[in-house]
Amino acid sequence: MVHYLTPEGKKQLEEKLNYYKTVRRVEVSKKIGIAREFGDLSENSEYDSAKEEQAQIEGEIREMEDILLTCHIIEKKEGASDKVEIGSQVKLYDEEFDEELVYKILGSTESDPAHGIISNISPVGSALLGKKKGDKIKVKTDGGEIVYKILAIN
Repeated sequence: MVHYLTPEGKKQLEEKLNYYKTVRRVEVSKKIGIAREFGDLSENSEYDSAKEEQAQIEGEIREMEDILLTCHIIEKKEGASDKVEIGSQVKLYDEEFDEELVYKILGSTESDPAHGIISNISPVGSALLGKKKGDKIKVKTDGGEIVYKILAIN
């Protein structure tokens, strides 16, 4: 799977990876050492908890490394585009609720729907990709079908 990242998103992920490798690993290693000092490991909940945390951290490190190895950087383009693509900011009109919405379409790693950043693989994001200003899209949701009209693409 290809992960789409902005240059800023890649930098943030690299910083987070570095933090996990240099700080979080050391912290959990110390926890394991302290828990070993309590004696019998077969009934040592602190040891079990620290080992579980270590496994979680190592899993997150592997995931971040995989994302960075397979990521595709979203290049910034000047001016308006004629079609929606990853990195586009799209102004939509919701016909049912008579309101305008603005979404930026990024990869799933950087999506933040509460702040108007949706993933390219989300129902709305994937429906928008390749569409042009003036096009209407229909998105199926649990609550029914939503119709949006594309007002602008930046």
